[in-house]
Order: sequence, then C-alpha cells, then structure tokens
Amino acid sequence: MFNDILSFLLQIVLSLLGTVFLFRAWLYFIRMPPFNPYSQGIFKVTDWAVLPIHKLIKNTRHLDTASLLCAWICAFLYLIGGWLLITGMGVPLELLPKIALAAVLTLVKWVLNITLWMVLIQVILSWVNPTAPIMPLLLGLTRPLMEPVRKRMPNTGAIDFSPLIVLIAIQVLNMITQRMIFALIAI
Repeated sequence: MFNDILSFLLQIVLSLLGTVFLFRAWLYFIRMPPFNPYSQGIFKVTDWAVLPIHKLIKNTRHLDTASLLCAWICAFLYLIGGWLLITGMGVPLELLPKIALAAVLTLVKWVLNITLWMVLIQVILSWVNPTAPIMPLLLGLTRPLMEPVRKRMPNTGAIDFSPLIVLIAIQVLNMITQRMIFALIAI
C-alpha cells in the first residue's frame, strides 16, 4: 500500500510539473503574449528551473528548449521512480537509453492529454458559456490543431465536428504512444 501511495504522489507531482513546463513551451511556440495573466502564472511557477537552463541552452526560433528539457527531466524521473517503486531495485544501466526514449514518448503522451482536455473544455464552454474569460486562451492554444481539421471538414452549418475528429485522433495517438512506452520498458 505504501508503494501505491508513493507511486500516486510521484505520478501527480511529476506529471503536473512536466505539464506546466510543456504549457510554457507551447505558449512560446504559439507566441502567446507574456502579459497574459495565465502566461505570467506559468512563468512564475517554472522560472526556478527554466531560467538557469536558459543560460546554458538558448531557445530556437519556435522552441523553448529549456522548458522542453525540464519537462523531459520530469518524465525521466517519473519513469525512474516508477521503475524503483514497481521493481524495488535499481535501474540496470543498459535500460537507461530505453528509459530516456520512453521519457520522450511520455512527453508526447502528456501533450496529447493536455490537448484532449483543452479541446474538451473548449467545446463544453462553447455550449455553456462562450464568453468565459478563459475562452480566448483556449482558442489561441488549440487553433494550430483545430484549423487544419476545420479546413478539411465539409461545412455542416451550425455544428462544428472538428473537435470530435481531433479528440478521436488524440485518443488513437495516445493508445499508440502508451503501447510504445510499454514495449520499451514495460511500465
């Protein structure tokens, strides 16, 4: 039971922290203004880890490499901690490259989960309260994913089926990613 509690806490803390780092990287990618209150909150939560790494690794034009590296470290620690809690023994050195690759796939899984929730919340709010203060942020965050699907969908009038297509695609990709992680390290 103690290992289950530790595993749960490890999963919650590291996946939430990794998710915040991924949000920061996504905000950089879509060029969200830093004066947005949501952006400021994410920067305040992540500056302690990202700013020192920014001194060593510079961002590219579209990628916040320091935030992505911090998110990858969270995923790597998450997998190492999961291994230690499940097996009760240290990680063999020959397994470290597979865990490093599985950490990249874990990031993909986290991105897919974030995207799923953003699209789902956006859809629900568009029905319930389309003028909610968070709607412009959600629209800005999901626009790069939704617009290509909307352009290829036939015009059905008042109903937009593109969120449904995006949600189905995310779930399929999530299943594939989870299977790949399991094939690599069986956690």
